[in-house]
Amino acid sequence: MSNETRTAIVTGASKGIGAALARRLAQDGFCTIVNYASSATEAAEVVSAIERAGGRAKAIRADVADSAAVKELFDQAQAAYGPVDVLVNNAGIIKLAPLAQTTDEDFQQLIAVNLTGAFNGMREGAKRVRDGGRIINLSTSIIGNYLPAHGVYVATKAAIEALTHTLAKELGTRSVTVNAVAPGPIATELFFAGRSEEFVKRIVADIPLGRLGEPGDIAHIVSFLASPESGWVNGQVIKANGGRN
Repeated sequence: MSNETRTAIVTGASKGIGAALARRLAQDGFCTIVNYASSATEAAEVVSAIERAGGRAKAIRADVADSAAVKELFDQAQAAYGPVDVLVNNAGIIKLAPLAQTTDEDFQQLIAVNLTGAFNGMREGAKRVRDGGRIINLSTSIIGNYLPAHGVYVATKAAIEALTHTLAKELGTRSVTVNAVAPGPIATELFFAGRSEEFVKRIVADIPLGRLGEPGDIAHIVSFLASPESGWVNGQVIKANGGRN
């Protein structure tokens, strides 16, 4: 990648894993776009934290499920800092229910945010990330476990992995790498929402390292994938789950 100003877009970066990714990439020297859909206050707080640490960042609202909004996200990022070097497709939601009880609304929302949102990012990124850049997608390490109530959520993430492998081959001639990170249970607001203390204890007991992951654990991996040192890593899915599966 160029030694000039480097720009990174992180979708869904107002809280949780996304916020940690944005802060880490800013620490690594990227001018960072903190994308959000509705959490403007939280996104502004992430930007402020980055600026206090000496970095450069800008919060930009965009619904990743809207292709026109994703194009505008890239336009604003480029206007602010120049061509995009790194895109992290992190935005996502989770809704759990047995297939028989999954509503049309929940199904469509999971598809729209998780799959269509990632597709919109990858498609625009394939055109706009400059040569030698990076596209990094967020998946989940529970693909293949086929857990009850997780069917639609996991299906969206499995599709993201398929697109990751394909796009890696399509962009290789430009030295743009495309990889995915598949986190296990991470201690975020999203993970704890609606889950009992007993449930969390059972999850932790199933992790050989004996703890939930932290957003920073995922940020370390994304930092590597966004760096020049990862140039020979392409089309891969990196699981980070403490050895759970």
